[in-house]
Amino acid sequence: MMPEELTASPRVKDTLAVGGQLQNAVSRASASKVPEVTVLFWVVKILTTGMGETTSDFLVHRFEPEIALGLGFAALVISLVLQFRVRRYIPWVYWTAVAMVSVFGTMAADAVHVGLGVPYLASTLFFTVALAVVFLLWHRSEKTLSIHSITTRRRESFYWAAVLTTFALGTATGDLTAYTLGLGYLASGIMFAVVIAVPALARWRRLLAAIPAFWFAYILTRPLGASFSDWTAVSPDRGGLDWGTGPVSLALAAAIAVLVTFLTMNWKRALK
Repeated sequence: MMPEELTASPRVKDTLAVGGQLQNAVSRASASKVPEVTVLFWVVKILTTGMGETTSDFLVHRFEPEIALGLGFAALVISLVLQFRVRRYIPWVYWTAVAMVSVFGTMAADAVHVGLGVPYLASTLFFTVALAVVFLLWHRSEKTLSIHSITTRRRESFYWAAVLTTFALGTATGDLTAYTLGLGYLASGIMFAVVIAVPALARWRRLLAAIPAFWFAYILTRPLGASFSDWTAVSPDRGGLDWGTGPVSLALAAAIAVLVTFLTMNWKRALK
């Protein structure tokens, strides 16, 4: 068979097409600014939500609220500037930004309630609408909400706007169930642990597409992690274990550091 005939073979064409698709997938993955969604992704994400909750409470009670909010905002800006400056996903850079979004997102949601006197139900509805607007603008601009497509500056901007809004929404929702509905932190955490299984089961049964299932679960990680971290940190008269916001924050930060170090080692091995 001549070379021309060989390349014209349907089987060879299919093989070349598959090879090209795999190469394109690898190229997209290497260019993406966010990690692959694995079990460790969800574990670290939940830990950052808990750390953000207790760290925010610790700072607000140690400093004047305006100073704490300023410190949180400065840390957020620095971490996001660093994240936008790197050209690809770097574990410690990405997860530092997520942690700072968690801290400031908590402060922002609490400021709306404490500083402005907005009820938790109203703030939950407000952040729900805000997130819907972010998703609408993102989809209109980019025609997708997939995190696997975060390869341009504009898509990354939409992504982090959505992440920040999900943290604020999750904080307001967690406070709504714990305070307004009177469930308390432990019962709220258990409830969110059950609810977060819904998108996973729906996806497994092919009842829900991958993108909405991801964002549904992503939003719920916030009240899930925050409820359990509050439960361990607050005093018994508030239904907690009274471990303190400082110790809980340090323990969660240490766990995050260990897991991100592990992710970094795997990431470096994958680059070789």
